[in-house]
Amino acid sequence: MESTKDISRRFIKAYELLQEQGKVADKKDFASKMGISASLLTEISKERSNVGARTLQKTVQLFGVSSEWLLTGNGEPWSNGESGSTKSLVAAAGGIPLIPVDAMAGFGRGEATVLDSECEHYYVPAFRSADFLITVSGDSMAPHFLSGDIVACKHLPLSDLFFQWGKTYVIDTEQGALIKRVGKGSHENSITLISDNPAYEPFEMARSGIRHIALVLGIIRNE
Repeated sequence: MESTKDISRRFIKAYELLQEQGKVADKKDFASKMGISASLLTEISKERSNVGARTLQKTVQLFGVSSEWLLTGNGEPWSNGESGSTKSLVAAAGGIPLIPVDAMAGFGRGEATVLDSECEHYYVPAFRSADFLITVSGDSMAPHFLSGDIVACKHLPLSDLFFQWGKTYVIDTEQGALIKRVGKGSHENSITLISDNPAYEPFEMARSGIRHIALVLGIIRNE
């Protein structure tokens, strides 16, 4: 794998090619489409900052830039219909982004609720398929998940959602994001949210109340 500096240089080259082709008007236009600030784009072009994983993904998805070319320099700048590997893009950009739990919804959709450049990144080989990391807050999931623990999460599409009963999920609702185990509800249109801490009673919620959801893949704990 090449260095993040090399990848950032090719990202800037892609911007220059897109501008030549008239697909973006200028630096401000391109930065807006990428969900980053124009000043950050300038910092990347001057090699004082590196491009983030989410921005690389958008470059591939919005403009058809080849992920292989971005990551390795091999081949041509434009892809032949392949959208690229999310795992490879995340790893190449320096790891998995750690985001605030209340930003989980927008980040899962690829929206710029939190700029990838503003996040800390961690490379965790055990969680290569994770889309993001969040920090646990509170004691409702103790003793298995403690306040301050970091959990690795994989975003799931609502259109084809299949629950693994007893597994832990991060669920975005109108009242905020919750980290809970999921069990069967009293009817097919509901689920039961279960805390590991017995001091917190299980409760049901309608499936329609789920705005976004991610499966918890594992935990990172500082001893």
